Formats: sequence, C-alpha cells, structure tokens
Amino acid sequence: MNSMKIRFISLASGSSGNCYFLGTQTYGILIDAGIGIRTIKKSLKEFGIGLEMIRAVLVTHDHADHIKSVGNLGEKCGIPVYSTQEIHVGINKSYCMTEKLSTCVRYLQKEESIVIHDFTITAFEVPHDGTDNVGYCIQADGKTFSFLTDLGHITPTAGEYIRKANYLIVEANYDEEMLKMGPYPKYLKERIAGPNGHMSNRETAQFLAENFSESLKYIWLCHLSKDNNHPELAYKTVEMALKEKGIIVKKDVQLIALKRSIPSELYEFE
Repeated sequence: MNSMKIRFISLASGSSGNCYFLGTQTYGILIDAGIGIRTIKKSLKEFGIGLEMIRAVLVTHDHADHIKSVGNLGEKCGIPVYSTQEIHVGINKSYCMTEKLSTCVRYLQKEESIVIHDFTITAFEVPHDGTDNVGYCIQADGKTFSFLTDLGHITPTAGEYIRKANYLIVEANYDEEMLKMGPYPKYLKERIAGPNGHMSNRETAQFLAENFSESLKYIWLCHLSKDNNHPELAYKTVEMALKEKGIIVKKDVQLIALKRSIPSELYEFE
C-alpha cells in the first residue's frame, strides 16, 4: 500500500497571528486561526487548498492572535472547532469574536485522543496565560507532529510530547537580551519572561539540545516576536546549542524559523 503524503504549511506564525495547516492531498485541518479569513482563504488557495477541504480547526488557547477567524470558519463555513470546554468559554468571551461559536463547538479532553479521518489528535496541557491552554500531538501514517506554540516553560508533559515528535513546531518567542533592552513596559517584559508567558530562544535551544531524539526530523521555530527577536537569531541560537551536543543542522535534523506574516513553503512527507 502506498503511504500517504502528509503536508504541512505555516500560514502565519507570530505574535500578530498564527495559523497552521496539516493535511493530505485531499483534506486537512487547521491549528489555530488567528489571521484574517481572507488571508487564510488566499494563502490556502495558493497551495491549491480550498476551505471545503478543511475538516476541523483545533484551537490552542483563546488569545486573539490564535482565534481571530474561528467564528467565521466555524459558524459561516460550518467547520467544526475543537478545543477544551474552558477554551471555548474564553473564545466566546473574547473581544475579537464578532461571530460567537454555537453550532460548530466540539469539546476535547486533555490526554484523550480523538480521530479525524487519518489523524489521531491528542490535546495536552501547556503553561500559558490564556483561560486554558493546550498543545496538540497529531499522528498520521506513522508520523508524529507536536505543536507547542505558546508556553512559558517546558513541563514534564510538554517535554514528553516534544520528545515523541518526528516533526516539531515549537515556540522560540524572544531573545532575552532584546526583551530586556527593548521598548516594552516592565509588566509586559515580566509577563513574557514569566513561567506562564513565552519561551526564549535560549530556553528552547537548551531543551532541544539536551532532549534530542534521533527520530526528530524537522524543527520549526514558531511564534517569533516582532520586537524582541529575529529569525536568524532564533535559528542560530538553536543551531549552536545543538552543535555543542554534536547534532548538526541540515544533516541530523532540519531547522526552520517560521516567518511571522507570510506562509512557509509547503512541506510534504511520505
């Protein structure tokens, strides 16, 4: 039997909006929808993907940069929106939700898998300051994708799902020096650097270097800050940490710093 091709695209990844596509040649799912609906449609169309191919939207938490278009996708396009009950409550309370969710609501329990076509999906707890917060582990055709987009630190649970992944989408939000010297007010700097805020390049790099598994093939660094990071800096920090442990980027693992507001290329895995 031919193994299927699994396709991954980051439509946007950053503090202004996040949306990822994971699918096959005939259908797919979105993880978060924090960019405009027109942008989602246009970006998917450029890859030959119509909205009618989207079977579900999985939401990680209720911050605006992750949910901006879920009302439109769920209620107007009839796509089921999956998340925990607490996240759903938070979504409908959010100022950015002009279209409240009702008919499209689907509940997930953390650590309980659901199946959508060929995808087995498990939501798991991550530490962040949304109403409730999850990462997603998605398995299909013997491949494991783990999405950890906003998390303040790596808990044992988060670490377990990072180590499981063949394909890892993980946050490298800020450079510590840039955040410290940057224009943000003190409370915001403290929130970002706090245990329920975001991961720095160094923290992500260190964890990946110390917990590298040979089954990990791709690392995409996501949710980079516009003001407190540069893609090159995030990339270099992780590359150097891996190199210190004898892990060579491009040979032992592929590393990509995702762009904030423009789609990545389409990655296809057999």
